[in-house]
Amino acid sequence: MTDTATFAGLDSTTLGDLLRVAGSPGFDRWQDQIRRTGGCADPIHLTGWTLAKDKTTGEPLHHYSTEGEPGGRLRVACGNRRASRCPACAWTYAGDTYHLIRAGLAGDDRRDIPARVRDHARVFATLTAPSFGPVHNRPDRGTCRCGARHAPDDPALGTALDPATYDYAGAVLFNNHAGQLWQRFTNRLRREIAARAGLSQRALAEALRLSYGKVAEFQKRGAIHFHAVIRLDGPDGPDTPPPSWATIDLLTDAIRAAARHAYTSVSVPAADDQPARTFRWGTQLDVRPVKAFGDGSDITEQAVASYVAKYATKAAENTGTLDRRIGELAELDRHGVPDHARRLIEACKTLDPLYPERRIWAWAHMLGFRGHFSSKSRRYSTTLGELRQARADYRAAQEREALGLDEREPDTVLVLADWQYAGHGHTPGESALAATIARDIQLNRETAREALRDQLALEGAAA
Repeated sequence: MTDTATFAGLDSTTLGDLLRVAGSPGFDRWQDQIRRTGGCADPIHLTGWTLAKDKTTGEPLHHYSTEGEPGGRLRVACGNRRASRCPACAWTYAGDTYHLIRAGLAGDDRRDIPARVRDHARVFATLTAPSFGPVHNRPDRGTCRCGARHAPDDPALGTALDPATYDYAGAVLFNNHAGQLWQRFTNRLRREIAARAGLSQRALAEALRLSYGKVAEFQKRGAIHFHAVIRLDGPDGPDTPPPSWATIDLLTDAIRAAARHAYTSVSVPAADDQPARTFRWGTQLDVRPVKAFGDGSDITEQAVASYVAKYATKAAENTGTLDRRIGELAELDRHGVPDHARRLIEACKTLDPLYPERRIWAWAHMLGFRGHFSSKSRRYSTTLGELRQARADYRAAQEREALGLDEREPDTVLVLADWQYAGHGHTPGESALAATIARDIQLNRETAREALRDQLALEGAAA
């Protein structure tokens, strides 16, 4: 067990429950279950059984029931991607996102993505939201417009200088339509590429494919923006090289033109006291080429994949909003939501009946944003589903080997099962113990990763 100093700050109730759990007869098996979930903070509890038998003879090969488990339950990982809800499952999600993004940059033989994608034109682009009013910030030079020099952790950063004139409704509506704006941007980008190549849209599709992987990030002011890896492939995706004219310079120029084009916009009609609005990307646009790993550049394959993975597990929590759906405005008082985030959430409540088809209140905890936090084009790389399935197949193979079923052909084994949902979560003491298990697992993984990185560096130096 972890050193008792780890639990020194616990209250008496939690500490008492922790001692009860640690002293229970099934504690070792409980620890084993939680380790298998990666230290999940909110595991799903299941009751039931599974039976494997020979499909021809009916001979029982293996039987498992939760009746012998601690509390009669099997605990499985919740799978929540939000680091604020479950750090352990979010860590796994971030790892999957990292591999997904990096596979599209460096290739992955296991996913049938050739390493030659490194030779394709690829950039890392950031598209931001427009202004909805001046906010407190930390300029590179001088002071904020309020006259102060804010510390990096100042809660005032990102909040409105003048809440009375800040367009909270506009910010919410922009977030709500950001997914559509991205779609129009990618459509326009294909046109801009075709124009620079002197091709029609049909001819472009026969010569080149646009691929991307992107992640959304909330700025402190509560407005969404997108980070995206954008790559040019041949007509069949990463398996084929793009035309010689499909260069990084052409792609960069096309992105800048597409982001600024008048048709890259989303119009929102007037409703009640809300004026008609047309949303475009903000003036801050960053487009930089992605370099190969280890060439001294800041925008390397490793760095970009890590950056995207980092934001894949976050939502709008850094703005002060809640990390779950909001039932009523009174919840904002109970959770101490700060004024800027509160005004954005209140704007969601006001706008919801004016634009019912947009379901703005349902996404008030996301300040109106209703899209996927991470997404990709079809041929960018592998999928999160494929990565999860590969992990599940690996664990299933381990289980079959442990049970002595690995020598049997899968189609000769019939598996029957019956599972029921029985709750979720931990008691206070279990929660404290699970957190230490999660930290131990992550520390071991980070140590192994650092050792591998050092080994690769030594091999590279020797070569």
